[in-house]
Amino acid sequence: MQTQKKYNWAANIYDLYEAPIEKLLFSKLRNIAIKAATGKVLEIGIGTGKNLPYYPPEVELVGIDFSRGMLSKAQKQLDHINISKVELIEADIQDTDFDSGFFDAIVSSCVFCTVPDPQKGLNEAFRLLKPGGKAIFIEHMKSEHFYVNIFLYMMNFMSSIFLGTSMIRETQKNIENAGFKIQDVKYYVSDVVRIIIAVK
Repeated sequence: MQTQKKYNWAANIYDLYEAPIEKLLFSKLRNIAIKAATGKVLEIGIGTGKNLPYYPPEVELVGIDFSRGMLSKAQKQLDHINISKVELIEADIQDTDFDSGFFDAIVSSCVFCTVPDPQKGLNEAFRLLKPGGKAIFIEHMKSEHFYVNIFLYMMNFMSSIFLGTSMIRETQKNIENAGFKIQDVKYYVSDVVRIIIAVK
């Protein structure tokens, strides 16, 4: 099954499935990171809209996702947030129609573990960000510690089958390879989960 179809299928149970880790960790990381997004913002892989409550109300937000099922869940969140301008679009970050340098900020959370060609997606994200613009990533990735990676490789077998999600991508390196200049990295769960702030 294609990754897109897997997420369409999983949309109705996705938030329930992720509820424990969301409460323990990711809600806190969103609260730290997302408020740094300002101006015209692109959220890549907006999913069910978990980041929506954390944006400053004055942002102009465009949220894209390649899963129609996930977008339908995000749409239902819009009545409960304070952002004045939000547009949700079915689109794939690997190939978008936006003009180069169109966005002041880019946000992704747990996205580049799933994009089929993460380097292509990050290259496109770099193209869309204006010079000097900020990119905010909340991502999990392969550890720099071999003993941690033993568990990640074990988890990867199941996650790749059910959701097309990789536990062992080197996302920070991919971000740098796309041309982003990393300003700050915060580590969680050893160094598996990271908040990465970068600029173009």
